[in-house]
Amino acid sequence: MDISAQVTKMTIEEKLRTMELLWNDLCQTTDFSSPDWHKDILDEREERLKNGEEEILDWTESKEQLRNSLR
Repeated sequence: MDISAQVTKMTIEEKLRTMELLWNDLCQTTDFSSPDWHKDILDEREERLKNGEEEILDWTESKEQLRNSLR
């Protein structure tokens, strides 16, 4: 099913409602598991954190950095 043409015609409000419906549906799925590559990325990030190559930021600071990087 190719719905990309339909999505491009949607308003922002319709897209947001559709995303919410999709997210809610995915949350009800019980047979979902993360792909192996996702665990690999998380393991890599944890290793960088242990080695002092990464730092943990609180959510407020993270949002501020993102905003500044997009200006």
